[in-house]
Amino acid sequence: MKNFKKHFPLLEQYTYLNTAASGLMSENLLEFRHEHDLDFLIGGSLFRDKRDSLFLKVRKSVGDLFGCAPNLVALTPNFSFGFNTLLETIDRSKKILLLKNDYPSVNWAVESRGFKVCHAEIDENLEENIAEVVAREKPDIFAFSLVQYINGIKIDPDFLLKLKNENPNLLFFADGTQYCGTEKFDFEASALDVLGASAYKWLNAGYDNGFFLFKEHMQQEIAPASLEVKALQGRNKPHQGSFIGKFEPGHLDTLNFGSLKTAIDLLKQAGIDETEARIKDLAALAKARLAEKEMLEPAVLNRKLHSSIFNIKGDDKLFQKLRSNRIICSQRGEGIRLSFHYFNTEEDLEHLLKQL
Repeated sequence: MKNFKKHFPLLEQYTYLNTAASGLMSENLLEFRHEHDLDFLIGGSLFRDKRDSLFLKVRKSVGDLFGCAPNLVALTPNFSFGFNTLLETIDRSKKILLLKNDYPSVNWAVESRGFKVCHAEIDENLEENIAEVVAREKPDIFAFSLVQYINGIKIDPDFLLKLKNENPNLLFFADGTQYCGTEKFDFEASALDVLGASAYKWLNAGYDNGFFLFKEHMQQEIAPASLEVKALQGRNKPHQGSFIGKFEPGHLDTLNFGSLKTAIDLLKQAGIDETEARIKDLAALAKARLAEKEMLEPAVLNRKLHSSIFNIKGDDKLFQKLRSNRIICSQRGEGIRLSFHYFNTEEDLEHLLKQL
């Protein structure tokens, strides 16, 4: 795999282990944004007239990367916007399964609306815990993050397929914000009914852009009619009155969604297969080396499947030491969160281990 550090100037100054908090801006993205604003500067409404063709290209780019038909891709400013819109379509009598201490944008959005709720524990037995609660509680919907934001625990996709096969009427709503952009994924072949994600982390697309993917049958399952503002569905909006149009009221931002396509183009240039292999190799090495230093919790150590996010034992003193040595990471939960992306290297890991 090519060295992609050169595309992200910040990496010349820092060891960046913080993609789980925020991705980086690439030079490609900066160039696109300059050209975009220049076109708007000299084009005005003539530039605006081209926006619909841009959004069609963005939906196709997202759909091609994640295995979803473009007409079932909704462009949203972030995961929270799309997920809250989705929940407004769900009858409050439905029972929803959540994971304890999952990302607040998932759990709080459900719990604050008064749904019937049941929970499964996040530990080394995550999949067994979920299966047990499903069998006992018979939920209608399972809403969850594919990768946990605090410690990087990743749910087994094969388990989800098995669970779906055993419970075909159970709807799966997933947050892929800490997942999308880390490995090859085929939404249509997955167990998921809905996948949403913000794109400012692992896709390195900047802020205020995200997407939601829907299986075809969801058009009959949900109908957010109350959220469609017809006065804002202009004659130039190609999906006026459509299922996806209901998740995109008003005007979309050409700068931010153009940024999403630009970021995906760079990921495709890197190669999604190569990206996946690079991340998995580095994550496996990091897990082994951090385990040697006894810095990982049992719930992570005892699982075969894991992401490239780790939460290590460490207080504020250690966190400040890392920052003073130009290692950028985050304090999350009771420790320090580290995250490795395709632009990271073994040298980054060695620099971290030296400071630890």
